[in-house]
Amino acid sequence: MRKTKKKKRRIPHPASILQKEEGLCYLCGKLNHIFLPAEHLEMHHVFGGPNRLISEMNGFKVKLCPEHHRTGKEAVHRKMENMRMIQKDTQRAYEREHTRQQFVELIGRNYLEDDNEKP
Repeated sequence: MRKTKKKKRRIPHPASILQKEEGLCYLCGKLNHIFLPAEHLEMHHVFGGPNRLISEMNGFKVKLCPEHHRTGKEAVHRKMENMRMIQKDTQRAYEREHTRQQFVELIGRNYLEDDNEKP
């Protein structure tokens, strides 16, 4: 008896729900108001760890220059304030078409509770 191979299920890879412009660093624009094309950009999944796949499938990702992603003082992997800012921006963008409850069910927490923001 032969074992049948199961096809690997493909996941969707939609575009970022935050970024519409190609080739720009999200934080260069947001923090420094620099809207020039970057030579090299890295994809940052807004909600990492166990939520990385959810981030990929829902467009919870932004393109960042290496300085804002990993290496600089303002990098999201070094400065929690910038990480939280992107997480809050993502939640706001998601809630334009969904409810807060749907976001919490998807990610597991509300990032806007400290701001007392309403959906």
